[in-house]
Amino acid sequence: MHDRWTDLERPPLREAELRRALLRPGSLWSSLSVLAETGSTNAELVRLAKAGAAEGTVLIAERQTAGRGRLGRTWESPPRAGIAMSVLLRPAEVPVARYGWLPLLAGVALADATGLRSWAAPDGSGLKWPNDLLVEGRKCAGILAEVADGAIVVGIGLNVSLRREELPREDATSLVLEGAPVTDRAPLVKALLRSIESRYTAWRLDGGDPEASGLRAAYKERCVTLGRTVRVMLPGDVELTGTAADVDSDGRLVVTHPGGREAIAAGDVVHVRA
Repeated sequence: MHDRWTDLERPPLREAELRRALLRPGSLWSSLSVLAETGSTNAELVRLAKAGAAEGTVLIAERQTAGRGRLGRTWESPPRAGIAMSVLLRPAEVPVARYGWLPLLAGVALADATGLRSWAAPDGSGLKWPNDLLVEGRKCAGILAEVADGAIVVGIGLNVSLRREELPREDATSLVLEGAPVTDRAPLVKALLRSIESRYTAWRLDGGDPEASGLRAAYKERCVTLGRTVRVMLPGDVELTGTAADVDSDGRLVVTHPGGREAIAAGDVVHVRA
């Protein structure tokens, strides 16, 4: 059984401190709760969204028992070893067709908040399309966005202090294992939420336009999938192999292959090693 001080290297988040730092007048963030345990922060926030929760609601869990990732994958870690967080966004003034940029926006914010480009080795470190955070080719974080009655719930799972034997898969890693300069979760949470707020505010003010807001350029700069040979598993068990050439104005991955060019909106992407 775990309590707040079972592992002194993994101190608990202090809800009051985070609220004081983030819930300021004029901020996007309207409420913030730190839960000791929940099945899934996304599932809980979807429920609250359907009940009318305000934009800017933030849920953070010290432990998830049924965390979810893309394509039905699970995302689990020991208590207080990572950041499991979901945020509620209601961009009513943005065309629904542009909502697909929100998980990519969160990926850019995550890369910036962790300071990835200033400390990680450049080879294979960045965003794997659409929004996995890689460090030297290993997954350190994932993002899952869900629609809830017109609102968008964006969930983020970041491995912070997981040790090698605690990782859920061989191709995963954590900030601690990669020698990141900041592994204290409290400043990471603050930096991440401030980065999301900054990017989201600019994107929303420009009507969700990824060009005018600078989001597409920022994403492409951080995307390590571009230029790589990739294998994409598409719905219906269709496999496509080619070169990741671009991320278009709809956030789709453009893959060139012997048959031409194809824009991928959803699919499981594998970076093919040379």
